[in-house]
Amino acid sequence: MLKTNKTMSNQNLGLETQAIRTQLERTQYLEHSVPLYLTSSFIFEDAEDMRASFAEEKERNIYSRFSNPNTSEFVEKICLMEGAEDGYAFATGMAAVYSTFAALLNSGDHIVSASSVFGSTHTLFTKYFPKWNIATSYFDVNQPETIENFIQPNTKILYAESPTNPAVDILDLDLLGKIAKKHNLILIIDNCFATPYIQNPIQFGADLVIHSATKLIDGQGRVLGGVTVGRSDLIREIYLFSRNTGPALSPFNAWVLSKSLETLPVRIEKHCENALKVAEFLEFHPNVASVKYPFLKSHPQYDVAKKQMKLGGNIVAFEIKGGIESGRKFLDKIKLCSLSANLGDTRSIVTHPASTTHSKLTEEERLAVSITDGLVRVSVGLETVQDVINDLKQALE
Repeated sequence: MLKTNKTMSNQNLGLETQAIRTQLERTQYLEHSVPLYLTSSFIFEDAEDMRASFAEEKERNIYSRFSNPNTSEFVEKICLMEGAEDGYAFATGMAAVYSTFAALLNSGDHIVSASSVFGSTHTLFTKYFPKWNIATSYFDVNQPETIENFIQPNTKILYAESPTNPAVDILDLDLLGKIAKKHNLILIIDNCFATPYIQNPIQFGADLVIHSATKLIDGQGRVLGGVTVGRSDLIREIYLFSRNTGPALSPFNAWVLSKSLETLPVRIEKHCENALKVAEFLEFHPNVASVKYPFLKSHPQYDVAKKQMKLGGNIVAFEIKGGIESGRKFLDKIKLCSLSANLGDTRSIVTHPASTTHSKLTEEERLAVSITDGLVRVSVGLETVQDVINDLKQALE
């Protein structure tokens, strides 16, 4: 229902080749780069063609809220890179999160989620889903052995991010996969921080994988987008829900994101190389109490990270000495890095969650999701890494 013919989509090809060579069929103009299909709708040859198309007897584009060639190409690339059967693309990452849950849950259902999740996802679970009699129980990301204690007869979904935002904790995907299978749960993993290049949750038993394509998939802070890929039967439900509620990704953004995937592997390699150097610098700075980066041996889940991730990602979290006030002063002294709520950009970005994104939470609520007063998150970009280190150094001192 979402797929179109590609010039090349062989599963045996390397990930880099799939990202670059998975394309729509060329038009009569024999273009090398896929064109933009900026159209709201598509025409039919005759009454029978129109009937068969709406009856879904044909795989074809009808309306860009349902599917569009640019969107289909982007989704197909993500499916190939993640090892997924099918997918659907959304206007934003949160549209992907909301629509995925809304399509699969009914009143009375229950979610078991990792305690450390993106703030807007937490708001869905605690403010909006309860209005529809959908409850959520949180397990401590540092105590995965307790997960089964939270599973109830009406539990339908097991959900987690790995690495987590913003504390960069790591969940054992293999363990989550085994628990979900044992209890017949739908395992959904937010793979935004890792991208399909670093980690493939479906290999470990995930049924669905969600990305905020706004982040590393775009990689340059230009457009918003989201995508959910995984089991075709589940994607079918998500597609039908989204077809009627309208959170579809725009063709232009899909075109940008599909082109971005062509450079994802080479960008991620450099992001991770830079991030590791930043983490190693911070680990020995006298004004830093602790550092969390998946590929630092000091990370509590280092062994798990090495088992399921190709690289450590571009996010470094560290604890600045002096708490909230020191965090504010640190932000004020930053010169090169950007102060922004985004991440995964070519430009390095720093945030201090306790005084900004999570300032409305009580200290107890923040600590419950691993956000301490002095926690700083660095999204390491593609600049000369020594320039980033020098900026962090002067701000810390």
